[in-house]
Amino acid sequence: MEEIEWIGHASFLLRIKGKNVYIDPFKLDSVREHADIILITHPHFDHFDVESIKKIADDETQVFIPKDSAEKVPVGRVTGVEPNKKYSAMGIEFRTVPAYNVVKERLDKHPRSNGWVGYIVNVNGKWLYHPGDTDFIEEMKGLKVDIALLPISGTYTMDVNQAIEAARAISAQQYIPMHYKMVLGKEGSQKAEKLFKEKVARAVFLKEIQEARYSF
Repeated sequence: MEEIEWIGHASFLLRIKGKNVYIDPFKLDSVREHADIILITHPHFDHFDVESIKKIADDETQVFIPKDSAEKVPVGRVTGVEPNKKYSAMGIEFRTVPAYNVVKERLDKHPRSNGWVGYIVNVNGKWLYHPGDTDFIEEMKGLKVDIALLPISGTYTMDVNQAIEAARAISAQQYIPMHYKMVLGKEGSQKAEKLFKEKVARAVFLKEIQEARYSF
C-alpha cells in the first residue's frame, strides 16, 4: 500500500510512475509534496479546497474537475470532466464514474444532474475506485476494481450500512473506508469501523497522515 496514502477525510495521495496524484486534497498541513496531477470529484469545500491546491500545484500541474467548476481552479492546466469518460495525463490512465445521491433527504446535496464524478485510477497496474460523495448507486453494481474506497459517514454521502451494500455489489480485493472521522467523531467512527469490519470481507483500514481535526 506504499503507493496509496490517506491524507485524511476523502483526500488521498497516489504515487504512480514517479508522479504525485492527489484526489480531493483538503486542509493540507504536513503533506506539501508537489502535485503532478490533481483529481477533484466535486466543488464542495471538503473536496475542492483552493488553498490546498495552491500549496501543491504550479502552472504545470494538470487539474481535472467537473465542468461546472473548471473556471474556479486558480492554478494549473485545467480540464473539465464529465461522467463515464476516459482520460489520461502523464501516462496515467483514469476514468470517471457518476457520483450522486439517491436518498430522499440528501437529494439536493449531490444531484445527478450536476455531473459530479468519482474516479477509477490505474495505480501501477491496480485499479483504484474513489467514488467521491455518493450514495450506493446503480452504477456500482458489477463494478470490478482492485481497491474500492468507500465513504461511511452518512449525512452527505452513504453511511456505513450503504457502504456495506456497495462493497457486496463491487468486486474488489480490498475495501477501504474513508470520509467519516471528521463527521462521526471518535466514538461514532469506532462503531462504524467495527460494523464495517464485521460485515465486509477484505476490509482494510488505513491510517490518516493528518488526523481529523476539522468538523462540519
